[in-house]
Amino acid sequence: MNKKITVIKGDGIGPEIITQAMRVLDKIADKSGHSFTYQEILAGGCSIDEYGVPLTKENEEKCLACDSVLLGAVGGPKWDKLDASLRPEKALLGIRKVMGLYSNLRPAKLFSELADASPLKPSIVAQGIDFIVVRELIGGIYFGERKTETLENGEKRASDVMAYSEHEIERIAHVAFTTAQKRRKKVTSIDKANVLDSSRLWRATMERIAKEYPDVTFENMLVDNTAMQIVKNPSQFDVVVTENMFGDILSDEASMVTGSIGMIPSSSLGEGTRGMYEPIHGSAPDIAGTDKANPIGTILSAAMMLKYSFGLDKESECIEKAVDLALKQGYRTGDMMSDGKTLVGCIKMGDIILENLDK
Repeated sequence: MNKKITVIKGDGIGPEIITQAMRVLDKIADKSGHSFTYQEILAGGCSIDEYGVPLTKENEEKCLACDSVLLGAVGGPKWDKLDASLRPEKALLGIRKVMGLYSNLRPAKLFSELADASPLKPSIVAQGIDFIVVRELIGGIYFGERKTETLENGEKRASDVMAYSEHEIERIAHVAFTTAQKRRKKVTSIDKANVLDSSRLWRATMERIAKEYPDVTFENMLVDNTAMQIVKNPSQFDVVVTENMFGDILSDEASMVTGSIGMIPSSSLGEGTRGMYEPIHGSAPDIAGTDKANPIGTILSAAMMLKYSFGLDKESECIEKAVDLALKQGYRTGDMMSDGKTLVGCIKMGDIILENLDK
């Protein structure tokens, strides 16, 4: 098997963590007989510095002409004062839209070796944390109509529209239910149906699609209650499905209860197998170039790519086991360090995972 991967190292710690993920992919290729061909492109702040825009049309086309995209991180304070249309994050929205990546899957899994790193009470952690957030990715308030206007009295007013059509909700619903069928067969749909019209349509559509999956337990939950339940009783969740903005917020909260945001991968998929894979953390410019970054979220994102886009389940599992072994051996980057463990940097963590792939 030969797969072409578009690599976006991006900004901040992006180049460091992506380098380690590529080392792992190359090791997998050597061991399995597959081959991965990389084409690197600029996107985000580095693209703004080079081309004046967060994503060029040429590089957009390169994302469409590959088998999947592997992304590090984009953005940073350097570009915070730019016009909204030129912010680094626009590159991500552009790639998602042009590739039709409407579903984002973010696992929230607590590795047993990191139980002491979770901010939750030990009694809560002991019940286990292993759920996945399925987030609608190219609809809602992030892609709705927006405007800033000046009123007659000189005061400025801004508005952002959260809009969803039935087909957008239906397709993400099917992703959630089919994902649940491969897990513990429970779906929790998150909305704000007591206030928002868009949420009332969301809830009605989800309830209708749920009838097509009688083997899956289904429930609705308001977003504010969900935020509380994630820190009170996260073990109740299996698959959590929600719209774009709610999913953005809840998935970040979910990542923190697992001990470290640096551990969490994500996949963004559309109708086919081509997707974009990235860790959920940011570019962390304050530690860029210091070898302090945690590469595991990116390495596990590469593992997700092997599984969901390339159908290489065995190879994906091999990476996950190598990561798990590194944690059991007591190795930690600074973001998940605790007493009695061995502190290592980004490159050394990559080295250890590579060594474990041979075990």
